Amino acid sequence: MIVARSVSLRYEDHGREIYACREIDLSVHPGEFLGILGPSGSGKSSLLYLLSGLKTPTEGVIEVDGANLHRRTEVERAQIRLQRFGFVFQSPYLLGYLSALENVLVARPEVDRRREATEMLDRLGLGEKAHRHPHELSGGERQRVCVARALLGSPEVVFADEPTASLDHTNGLAVVELLNAFRGAGSLVMVTHDRSMLNGADRIITISDGQIVGESRGPADS
Repeated sequence: MIVARSVSLRYEDHGREIYACREIDLSVHPGEFLGILGPSGSGKSSLLYLLSGLKTPTEGVIEVDGANLHRRTEVERAQIRLQRFGFVFQSPYLLGYLSALENVLVARPEVDRRREATEMLDRLGLGEKAHRHPHELSGGERQRVCVARALLGSPEVVFADEPTASLDHTNGLAVVELLNAFRGAGSLVMVTHDRSMLNGADRIITISDGQIVGESRGPADS
């Protein structure tokens, strides 16, 4: 579904070339849980942003269903992200003036998904708190709202960028387990620095200094 072909992301820093990612070749297979593992500054988040179309490669090509993603217009790319992808980030980005339910619904404004959103929050243990605002929820609850938002509409791929970094280990594991359990037939691409969060992964890519330096097939090969 998503293929990176010799993808690099380069920045200019006072006349020096800095590579966030360098000559990455990687495929995201339909229905898989793909973990991207690496320390801070390794380029793993940049790789996720490239795969999802949030950043444009300096060199190389990102293909979605065999077509060059960045030959499409920005409007077309935004539609792909809106209609086919879901996102969970390190911090629970929620609108403070909206309820938990309303924050979930902003992910899919094109159709009425109130019933689906309500059911999703209920399945994630937040049914009784759907009317509450973000400041009335714990950190783990706010991140579960983000999980519900990402999963609304059954996206083909969910991209999760360090979704557990602001949580304790127990709540972090719970968030990953929820993402994996409720993603249905969709793929999950998750970036983390903590290998223990990838126990349910089908495949783990290790990245260092912007390059893939290892690959394993799930926790059994770790």
